[in-house]
Amino acid sequence: MASQSSARLAALTVAAVCSASSLVAAAPAHAGPAPADAVRIHDIQGATRLSPYAGEQVTDVAGIVTGLRGHGSARGFWMQDPRPDGDPATSEGVFVFTGSTPKAAVGDAVTVSGTVSEFVPGGTESGYQSLTEIVRPVVTVVSRGNEVPAAAVVSADTVPDAYAPAGDAAEGGSIDRLALRPDRYALDLYESLEGMAVRVDDVRVVGASDPYTELWVTVKPSENATPRGGTLYGSYEDANTGRLQIQSQGRPADFPGADVGDTLAGTTSGPLDYNQFGGYTVVAGEIGTLRDGGVRRESTRAQQERELAVATYNVENLDPSDDTFAAHAEAITRDLRSPDIVSLEEIQDDSGVADDGTVSAGATVGRLVDAVVAAGGPRYDWRSVDPVDKADGGQPGGNIRQVFLFNPRRVAFTDRPGGDAVTATRVHKVRGKAALTLSPGRVAPADPAFKDSRKPLAGEFVFRGRTVVVIANHFSSKGGDQGLTARFQPPARSSEAQRHLQARAVNTFVKQVLAVEKRAAVIALGDINDFEFSTTTGLLEDGGALRSAVRSLPRAERYSYVYQGNSQVLDQILVSPSVRRHGRPSYDSVHINAEFRDQISDHDPQVLRFRP
Repeated sequence: MASQSSARLAALTVAAVCSASSLVAAAPAHAGPAPADAVRIHDIQGATRLSPYAGEQVTDVAGIVTGLRGHGSARGFWMQDPRPDGDPATSEGVFVFTGSTPKAAVGDAVTVSGTVSEFVPGGTESGYQSLTEIVRPVVTVVSRGNEVPAAAVVSADTVPDAYAPAGDAAEGGSIDRLALRPDRYALDLYESLEGMAVRVDDVRVVGASDPYTELWVTVKPSENATPRGGTLYGSYEDANTGRLQIQSQGRPADFPGADVGDTLAGTTSGPLDYNQFGGYTVVAGEIGTLRDGGVRRESTRAQQERELAVATYNVENLDPSDDTFAAHAEAITRDLRSPDIVSLEEIQDDSGVADDGTVSAGATVGRLVDAVVAAGGPRYDWRSVDPVDKADGGQPGGNIRQVFLFNPRRVAFTDRPGGDAVTATRVHKVRGKAALTLSPGRVAPADPAFKDSRKPLAGEFVFRGRTVVVIANHFSSKGGDQGLTARFQPPARSSEAQRHLQARAVNTFVKQVLAVEKRAAVIALGDINDFEFSTTTGLLEDGGALRSAVRSLPRAERYSYVYQGNSQVLDQILVSPSVRRHGRPSYDSVHINAEFRDQISDHDPQVLRFRP
């Protein structure tokens, strides 16, 4: 998947709501409470996701300030009613959007007059749930130094096992107007605590700290646990209910640098927020003590003399200006043990993101090849096909493409000239065997399935006299899919449509190879951008033409990527029947990036060893 950093940074610069605010001078320390008939916070929140007061003015809403957000575009504070109504479906907390650094302090008793708003992070078309806020507020400080309401405990005992209710068909699948059932659904529980102070204790990190000072924890340590401390996402029907995002109210420099498997020991607490970058988030005023979980980067075993080692590795928009070449070279040499063939995804052109018409990538690949040699590895040769400028998606100007590295001391490449960005390689019979008309060549580059996306790269290799056809892929990303915490349940995965077409095209090509040579050794690999249990993978495997080798691993070890605290498969190596049945394949997902805060790519490489 291409990096989303640019989109993330752009979104963070957009103001959450355009509003003005004022702070009225503090009243005497023992000013009386708000009128008995004043609207209270739980009235504003209501028992569904939408406030019954949305769009209306409210006056003298009382609460105790429980947290401040003094940075970013969504500045304001959270307040909570110290006199709850006893209804578990109605939250007692709410965010007050001031638009500037709030002058109230934690522990202040305040009254707020303003407009109730249902703010949708990411915009109304994003599919995210809304966040109930009071905007354009007039804030009166009634007294200071008050005891803050006790934080609600969120734990394995309080979070239901069911993730979300099915949306209302009459509302297009929306859950907005459904009555909250916090005892039955995890998303309903979190919504019923929106804006309230919550606490989690002794929680395991399941998503490493990122550049935006965020990390993910689980309050359910046994929920789909991986051997290395993560939480496996292994089914659309089995979402992980215990995941929560953690941010900080404090300085970014003080945020813990955590890896998957670490623990935040003790209490982490703060108001429960909702945002477009992960849904329900504890904006912590108190963060537990970071404890090292002992998870370290892996190294795979070296291939044996008669084994061919084939790897796939997404190097995340690598271009000549990057400072990661030495680290990638160490990973290939030390952790992957110098595979015979490496399919690289996200190799950018020689000018990187500069949109100057450059499409060649010789400088990018050359720097990596030299770095591998410097790291003690082989001098790889390489093959690729330059794309048409700006035709393959990815980071604008970067012209990402797949590249084959291969060790010429172990494997030979069969060159058949003529391959270019727009000419399709085909399959024909040569002396009774399947052969490509172009090698390297692109598979179905004119197929609409690959519009604005990477075209598969195919090549013929020879190992110990046996031909192996390798197809390097980078399917379209998941951009545009609704998030797991969307207001529509189940969430729509609109990006699948193009990947399904791409999978069918690759499957068809593999079947053409097998129709010519039934026992051909075919490998289709790369960043498939979809799960091993997905329809995309099923279409790649259709008719038994291929089989995803990650399935050979124990279920808890099937992942190559960590997203929002979910360890999941995006990178795959699929093999034809002869490889699976006769090649004695050995598969390894080599965890060197996805679980770590200091990653050089967001993907873990995959390695397959077999005997052709």
